[in-house]
Amino acid sequence: MHEEVIISGFGGQGALFAGQLLTYAGLYEGRQVSWIPSYGPEMRGGTAHCTVILSDEPIGSPIVRNPTIAIVLNPASMDKYEPLVARGGILVVNTSLVRRPAQRSDITVVRVPANDLAYELGNVRMANVVLLGALLATKPIVSPDSVKRAMEEEIPAHRKHIIEPNKRALERGMQYVAEGR
Repeated sequence: MHEEVIISGFGGQGALFAGQLLTYAGLYEGRQVSWIPSYGPEMRGGTAHCTVILSDEPIGSPIVRNPTIAIVLNPASMDKYEPLVARGGILVVNTSLVRRPAQRSDITVVRVPANDLAYELGNVRMANVVLLGALLATKPIVSPDSVKRAMEEEIPAHRKHIIEPNKRALERGMQYVAEGR
C-alpha cells in the first residue's frame, strides 16, 4: 500500500489536525509515514494544507505532485487540487462550502456536506474529521480504531474534551458514505 494524501482548506478548518490523525493512525499500524504541513501567514482564514504519505515501503520523498487522495474543505482547495489528483484517485469534497461539481470523470468523487453534518453534531469545526470518516468509508487506508487511538493518545490533556465529539464526527462521516448519499 502506498497512498499520498493532500488535505486542504482555510486556516482554522483543521486540515493539519486531520492530517496528523491520519499520520498517527498509520504509525500505529506499522506503516511508513510522512506528514508535511503548509500554511499561509494568516492564522485563520489563510490557506492551510498538509501532505500525508502512508506506505508499506520506505518513503523515498515526501514531495507529492499528484496525490492519490485529496480532501478539500473549501472552494479554493477544490480548484487547486482537483486537477492534481492521480487518475483513479479519490477526491473528498466538503459540499457545504464547495458548490460546484467536480469536472473530472477519471477519479472517484465523494461529496459530503461536512459543515452541515458537523453542525448537527454540535460543532462545525469538526467538518475536517467528518471528511476523514468519509474517506475511510470509501477507502480504508487506516482503520477507524487507529484514528480514534490517535485522538486518545495524541490530543493534549488540556484538549481532551474534544476527543468524544471528534469520534462521533468520524463515525458520522463514515455513516454518511455507508448510507450512499
